[in-house]
Amino acid sequence: MTADVQVIKDNFQKFETRLEKVVESFKTEMNKVRAGRANPHLLDKIVVDYYGTPTPLNQMANISVPEARLITISLWDASALKNVTKAIMASDLGITPTDDGKIIRLAFPQLTEERRKDLVKSVKKTAEEFKVGIRNERRDILEVFKKLKKDAGMTEDELATQEKEVQKATDKYIAALEKVLADKEKEILDI
Repeated sequence: MTADVQVIKDNFQKFETRLEKVVESFKTEMNKVRAGRANPHLLDKIVVDYYGTPTPLNQMANISVPEARLITISLWDASALKNVTKAIMASDLGITPTDDGKIIRLAFPQLTEERRKDLVKSVKKTAEEFKVGIRNERRDILEVFKKLKKDAGMTEDELATQEKEVQKATDKYIAALEKVLADKEKEILDI
């Protein structure tokens, strides 16, 4: 008696979906890292008190990057200028906004060599945490397959085949994560 092929496929698909989510989460995390360049995604987590309602900044303004080290924020409602400035100051961006009454500007200073090296270390540490997440997913799916072998009569050969497929998928997603990491390192170290 062999295990149901559909059950194996479904479990494997769920596994790959979880790995994709880990890599996407890592990409999102890397977008938040300030590498001395202006990146509008840095403002994604900023929430402004707008008439008593917490509102994401990107829902109340046009955010653009006219130069490599400058973000401009054009508010749709100029009366919210002070609240937006206060929210940016309260965030962990470390950038002091300047405004002319209509547009807020965020100028990003050049990073020092020491700061760049610290950022690279931090990014590598984060990447390692995400790799552990991928390995945990691998461990979990292998436990599911071992349980199927025991309960549903999966053969040794089927189990060995699935273990190989799981390892192939794990390697593929770790490589994707490594590519995102390498791109971010290059961006950080570029002057």
